[in-house]
Amino acid sequence: MGFKAKQLCKLALGPVLLFMSVSAMAAGGEASSINMTPGVTELGREVYDLHMIILWICVAIGVAVFGVMFYSIIFHRKSRGVIPATFHESTTVEIAWTVVPFFILIAMAVPATTTLLTLYDTDDSELDILITGYQWKWKYEYLNEEGENVSFFSNLRTPQAEIYNDEAKGEYYLLEVDEPLVLPVDTKVRFLVTANDVIHSWWVPALAVKRDAIPGFINETWARPTEQGIYRGQCSELCGKSHGFMPIVVNVVSKEEYGEWIAAKQSEATEVKQLTSQDFTLDELMVRGESVYDTSCLACHGANGEGGVGNAIAGSAVATGDINAHLEIGINGVPGTSMQAFGGQLSDVDMAAVITYQRNAFGNNMGDSLQPVDVYNYKER
Repeated sequence: MGFKAKQLCKLALGPVLLFMSVSAMAAGGEASSINMTPGVTELGREVYDLHMIILWICVAIGVAVFGVMFYSIIFHRKSRGVIPATFHESTTVEIAWTVVPFFILIAMAVPATTTLLTLYDTDDSELDILITGYQWKWKYEYLNEEGENVSFFSNLRTPQAEIYNDEAKGEYYLLEVDEPLVLPVDTKVRFLVTANDVIHSWWVPALAVKRDAIPGFINETWARPTEQGIYRGQCSELCGKSHGFMPIVVNVVSKEEYGEWIAAKQSEATEVKQLTSQDFTLDELMVRGESVYDTSCLACHGANGEGGVGNAIAGSAVATGDINAHLEIGINGVPGTSMQAFGGQLSDVDMAAVITYQRNAFGNNMGDSLQPVDVYNYKER
């Protein structure tokens, strides 16, 4: 094969590969995992359709441009004795390459504008949920007109043994949580997205939702899931060392099942408030405190209180010192460090339990304890 023929083959290879990739993408999610999917919402399907329209317009432009280019290369090359034109400019050509792109852009802008207007239309929502990003977890608060709000934190549930390769990775490694967000099917849900510390981003592809969570700002978006099921997402904004450890799980259920779930959550919140006025034995606090520690403290302070990202708990001056100083750190955190303020994240019962646990576990054996009312009184000072 001659040198010129080889050069032509190289020039042709790029568009061929481009066409093969586009064909695979256009075939949809069943044939390729690199294309967008319609998801389970009307908006998601509208976004997918827009994506495919724009894609095929780009493909048509690419075929036309490369077709003219390769036709010129093959049939107007110097080796065939073709003499190049000598004109300097053409008013007709200049008008054509101005007017044609203008109409192409208009053809693309009309469906894009329609979809954007739909995307930002959060009116007439049937359910409002406030989503707050924390390092590194999500807080969900269901808002209603009666003020009987339900709120909870959603934490990574993947065992530490899997993360540190002591056990085989599970099917949903780093994509499972202890408390999923529950939504009723066929209901327009408005999401109010913000953050407590740094910028996060709440992203669930199946719901066609991706919104940045920015401290001090509230961004709005919405979804109306039409199919029941479990849908997973992740924080898509680099937010610190455990950015990969704050997954999102959305459980879309029937309206009847959702009603039962929200009633159970409201009842649970009432029970927690009632527990605040009760006294617990040391053993009861230790059992509850261990559960809270494993969920909220273990990732930074270690499974055995040995420390890591955070300071060690075992034998620390905080856990073996003044109990009120220990409580102060638990409630308000330590500014300028990774130690967050957990006063707004944990109930008074859980705060009392986890402080008690830290002071009596890992060989600390202080023998003292806190009651929920102690935490409540400390906050009210």
